[in-house]
Parts: sequence; structure tokens; C-alpha cells
Amino acid sequence: MSSPAPARLPASALPRAPAPSPGPAAPAASALPAGPWLLGVRHHGPGSARAVLAALAAARPAAVLIEGPPEGDALLPLAADPVMRPPVALLAHAVDDPGRASFWPMAAFSPEWVALRWALDHGVPVRFIDLPAAHSLAIEAPAPGAGEVPRPEEDEPPGERGEDEVTPPVDPIRVLAETAGYDDPERWWEDVVEHRSPGGATGTDSGIGTAGGGGGCEPGAALAPFAALAEAMGALREAYGDGDRHRDAVREAYMRIQLRTARKEFGDAVAVVCGAWHVPALAARTTLAADRALLKGLPKVKADLTWVPWTHRRLARYSGYGAGIDAPGWYGHLFDAPDRPVERWMTKVAGLLRAEDRSVSTAHVIEAVRLAETLAALRGRPLAGLGETTDAVRAVMCEGSDIPLALVQDRLIVGESLGEVPDSAPAVPLQRDLTRTQRTLRLKPEAAERELGLDLRKDTDAARSRLLHRLRLLDVRWGEPVEGRSGTGTFRESWRLSWQPELSVRVAEAGMWGTTVLAAATAKAESLARAATALAGVTALAERCLLAALPDALPAVMRALADRAALDADVGHLADALPALARALRYGDVRSTDTAALGEVAAGLAERICVGLPPACTGLDADGAEALRRQVEAVHGAIGLLDSGPARAEGLRDRWDAVLHKLAARDTVAGVIRGRAARLLLDEGRLAEDEAARLMGLALSPGTPPADAAAWIEGFVGGASGGGMLLVHDERLLALVDAWLAGVPTDRFTDVLPLLRRTFSAYEPAVRRTLGELVRRGPAPGAGRGDADRTVGGFGPGLDRGRADAVEPVLRLLLGRPPAPAEAAG
Repeated sequence: MSSPAPARLPASALPRAPAPSPGPAAPAASALPAGPWLLGVRHHGPGSARAVLAALAAARPAAVLIEGPPEGDALLPLAADPVMRPPVALLAHAVDDPGRASFWPMAAFSPEWVALRWALDHGVPVRFIDLPAAHSLAIEAPAPGAGEVPRPEEDEPPGERGEDEVTPPVDPIRVLAETAGYDDPERWWEDVVEHRSPGGATGTDSGIGTAGGGGGCEPGAALAPFAALAEAMGALREAYGDGDRHRDAVREAYMRIQLRTARKEFGDAVAVVCGAWHVPALAARTTLAADRALLKGLPKVKADLTWVPWTHRRLARYSGYGAGIDAPGWYGHLFDAPDRPVERWMTKVAGLLRAEDRSVSTAHVIEAVRLAETLAALRGRPLAGLGETTDAVRAVMCEGSDIPLALVQDRLIVGESLGEVPDSAPAVPLQRDLTRTQRTLRLKPEAAERELGLDLRKDTDAARSRLLHRLRLLDVRWGEPVEGRSGTGTFRESWRLSWQPELSVRVAEAGMWGTTVLAAATAKAESLARAATALAGVTALAERCLLAALPDALPAVMRALADRAALDADVGHLADALPALARALRYGDVRSTDTAALGEVAAGLAERICVGLPPACTGLDADGAEALRRQVEAVHGAIGLLDSGPARAEGLRDRWDAVLHKLAARDTVAGVIRGRAARLLLDEGRLAEDEAARLMGLALSPGTPPADAAAWIEGFVGGASGGGMLLVHDERLLALVDAWLAGVPTDRFTDVLPLLRRTFSAYEPAVRRTLGELVRRGPAPGAGRGDADRTVGGFGPGLDRGRADAVEPVLRLLLGRPPAPAEAAG
């Protein structure tokens, strides 16, 4: 069933603005309605942008007024700079509170941008006429997503100004679409506005978008669509009210005052480009005194403005942007395509899919175009829209799958375009230093997410690492560390980079700490050290300072660290702090940083942990025991780093091994901790296999409550630490576990089943399968007796040194170690 034809709104006379004081008369134009011309638009609409171009070309106004903050007037000439490339946005932030900020985004297909460029290209004065940012930032505390910029981990979007933060009581586009018989306002708007070709030939001869974007139509025809849209908005405001009366009335009063001022200077030959919702208010007849009364007593803050790069992704509605559109990339294509937009779009899609190694031929493109046009005809649409092209791409090029279609949605329909702003745009000193550093390190900001692998032995990569860590310290999260694909060695780092527009606000906020990235990060670290109260927080800060190479901040951090460590007697806090210190020492070694003082503090913490840990492991409930088990593992890894690093403490490893032996043998210690202590000793070769079997036998003896025995098993063989392979390799231990499990009383089995299921479900499927086969087969000869000749399938009775020696050269090559002396001599 086809959709109804687009609504044909009456093209009545263009709304007139209130008459100003006598001024120069506007030049007469044949068949041209009297000015000023109020060009109501939909923000970020290519059809609106083409219609604005046609209207300006026909009217040839003496001045152009655009909805936007007047403080940005000085920045308007930058739009003509060859380097300036949309999407971009005006960023306004309060000088004393940079976090209070707002954006005015513009894409290449935004009506405001094309009006601005038309005025600059034709030497016509152009101004912003909206309420100044100094007032709009101060009128009220910014609501989430409407003025304050959230932290990266939050979901709220930045304070983009869309539909100029107008809150009409209804969605005007939806009402007009429903009046025309459409159930989808986006589809209606596309049909009557966005799909109009430059000549206006889309299969209909009237409607809001008839003017197109060409300059060959009659002047009156070029302006008629705006009259029709103004009349529709007037009817909607009359029927449903004006929305947020105070806020909207204040903004519209200021715009009327600016329009009066422009008419005094330029006469009636003034074009105003603003949101269509405002047009009836700007055409209303009010007095200057009444408008000034509305503006009296408005709060005010000092505001700075600049241009910043923007992205298509931030123009999308799903990002939370109030005036967002569903398909910025698609709209950009409609605006840029000189002709045959559907064919050109299908060619783009084919190119993208081919780049992803999908087989897409020219025949696919032809069939997709035909299908899209057929669908448009069946649905009664003047041109194949996004819905038709998407359906055609899914059916023809993606073989009905939504998986490759998601790539088209992300890369083309939404798009990854990132704008560019010239260096002459105002910026805080910190931003300029960051820009210089990015260029020096050849680290260009990009909106698309990408991974960056760094080798810290290379000077450039080490400098990149320092920059990214310093920015993270300043809360400018351009990059997020990820586990590298090439390994986790200390000389390797991997980052996931993505530059988002709100990071410009973060840079402005961070400017309070210094004029360079290094100075700002140092000052921020020192401030954090003074304010920190938790020991773990200070140790984490020390690690971040070493990663960011902030030697001037380390003294303040070390003082805070020593003070907190001396006062904190909680073993859990000490255990949380030690791993970060150990990692910091390792990073300092990689980056050739002097960490002697840090090593002393780390050794002191380790000694205190060795003394206080055994008493802390008694009398714990299940949750407390599990938390302390994780801390024991972390401390074990940290002591391993300390024992092998440059700040090695004499005898520390022996003292820690003694602590683990004590924990493994003490009955009052929670079972999960005893089991993990025994396992750590066994893995390090500091516990004999027979002794490990004896400890397991005691833990799984009939006198041990089943819940405690299950907790010991979880500590010993649980998790992804290779416990399953240990049971595969040592059938004595497997036999002990099997015998204990078979002897658990029926009434207690359900109590221990969840714990056992959690323990064994973490194993790899192949390990679980092997364990099942071994249990089904039964114990091997000698299993459980401790004989030297016991064997497990696939394993010999002892170490085959000949075979082991043959593997050693390959292992040395993989690990980057020098060959053994015997190999070198050979």
C-alpha cells in the first residue's frame, strides 16, 4: 500500500518582521516579496541548505543574520579559511568554569554553514543574533546534556545546542507528517525537503522543498517554501503553545532586537537564517521596550569562544544531540552529490564492502539501484530514500545479513568525518602546545577508533606513550590502554585512540593547571598527591607519574606515599598498594627513571605485609576470604617483580615464601587462602609434589567439612591459572579430588555443588574433556602411591633432559634471550 503524496502547504505571503525606524530602502526586485526574509530551516538538513542557497541567490540580501552566539562574530571570517573543513562547531565555555560549555555544531550541509559561506564568498556582512553565550551559560545550572560536559565514563552527551535548546510542546515535524498522512516524520521530511534535486525535479511540482538549490528559478519561487513553512509553524505555535516560555521568549526577544538593529543599518534587505520554530516569533509585532524588559536582569558570566573540530557521529541523534539526525553521512551525500544520488551511494557502499574483502560486483550495484528505485515506486516516494537504499543493500550486497549492513550504518550512514580548524582560531595555550606535540609525534587526532602499538625502546613511541599518559592524568582521554596483540612485555604498549569533540572542553578545563601538557600534568599530579587520603590511591598516582614521566611531581607524591604508608596499619590496604608500586618500579626501569626512593617504600610495605598477613587471614567469612585471596595473589606477583628488579630487597622472597608456607599449613586460615598459598608455592617450585599431595589429602580428609574442602579445592585448582592442567598432569591429585568428591554425603553435596561448578567451569573445554576421560578410565597404575614410575597418558616417568635441551634454543629465540654459551660456541 503506497504512502500518500507529500503535503502541499499554502504558499502565502512571507511573514513580515516588525517595522523599524525609517532607514535606507531595500532595492526593489521583480516578483520578490518585501524583506526582511525570514528563512526558517531544519538544522542539519541538506534540503534546507539547498533552499537557503537558492533564496540567498535570488534575494541578494545586504546582510545575513544567523542564529548563533554574537560573541562568535569575530570568528566568522575563519569559515573562509581554506583549512577550515566542516563538520566544526563553535565552542563557548565560561572562563572561570570551563566545564560549563556549549557547542553550536555545523556540517557542510547545515543551512547555517551554507549561509555563512555564501555571505563570506559574496562580501556580504554576516552576524550571529542569538542570545549571547555569556547569558545562556549563566541563566541556569546546566542540566545533564545541555551545557555541562560529562566525564567520559558517563552516558550523557555534551551540551550541543540543537534546535537551539528550544523545547516546543510538540514535535512540529511529526505533526506536519501526520497531517500529511505519514507515520514516519523522517520519511515525510525526506520526501518534501531533503530529496529535492538542485533543479527541484523529484516527481512533484510543489511542496516545501520545491525551490531546490539552483539559481535558475524565479525569486518568488525561491522564497515561497519558507513562507509555507512559516505559516505551518505559526499554526503549530498557535495550537500547541510556544514551549518553554521564559527561555524561548528571552532568546527570541534578543533576536528581534538584533533584527531591528540590522534593519536600521541595512534596510529591509536582510536575510535571517534560524530554526523554523522561531519564525513566527521573529515576525511578531512587539515593541523594543517590551523586548528589552524581557532581557533585563539576566545573569552573566565571562565566556570565551572558538572553533573546534566536530564529527558526523556527534551529529547523530543516537548520541543524545537535541537536533540530531539519523544519518549524517547520508545527508552529506545528498548535499554533495551533483546528480544520480542513489547510484553514487550504491557505489560508495560497494567500495566499502570490497575494502572489507566482501565480494561485490558491478552487477550487485546495478541490481541494488534497481531494487531501491522499485521500492520507492511501490511506497509512493518521489526518490529512493535511506530506507529503500538500506533495504536494497541488505538484500543484494549483504545477502540478507545485518552484520555487514552494520558496517555500512557505522561507516557511511552515520560516518566518521572529523572536521578541521585552522591554527589561527583562538585556543588556550595548553591546546596550542598539545597541537604542536601531536604534529611533532605524527599523532593526528582522528574520530575513527584505531589501535596504536608502541615500542618503548623507540624514542618516538616512548614520547607518544608519555603524551597519552599525561593526557589521561589531565582527564583528556584521547587514548585508552588495551592489551597489546604482540604481547604484554614491559617494552610494549597498545592504545585505542579516538578523538571526540568534547575533549576540546577537557583541554580547556585542564588549562588551569598549566600552559603546556607537561607543566599541567605535573601540577595536577602534585595537587592529587596533596588531596589523596587512601594509600592505594597514592601508589596508583605514583605509577601514573612514572608512566607519564613526571619527575618533578614525584617528590610530592613520594612524601604523600611515605606519610600514608606510615599511618596505615590495615593489611588489606597495604596489599592493595604494593602491586602498583611494583609495577611502577618496573616501568621506571623501562623508562630509565630513578626509582630508588620508591623501591624503599615498596620494600617497607612488603615487610609489613609479611608480618601482618597471617593474623589477617583468620576468622573471615566467604566474601572476606575471597577478597583476601585475590590480594595474596597480587602481592605474590608484586614480590616477584620486586625480587627481580633493580630495587631488590635482600631476603624478601624467602620471607614471603615462609608466609605462604604458614598460610598453607594453618587450619584456622580460610580454605580458599590455604589452597591458593599451596598452589603458589607449588608453581614456584618451593613446595614438593609429595608435600602438595599431603596438604590436599589433609584438606580433603573425612573430618573436614565439605564446604571447607570445596573452598580449598577452589583455591588450589580454581580459576584460569592452569589448575585444570595440573590435575591432568598429576593423577595423584586428581585421584584425591575424585575420591573426596565421591565420598561427600548426599545431604551435603548440594551445598558444595555451586562452588565446585564455579571452579571447574573456568577450565578450557579441552581440559574438562581430558579430565572426564581420566576419571572414566580410573586411576593409572601407581596413581596415588607416589612411586617414581607412575605415568599419565602422554607423559614420561620423569624429565627427559635431551628433549628439554632441544627445545631451549627455540624458547630463547622467542623470548629474545641470548643463546646459551654452548650454543654460541657451536
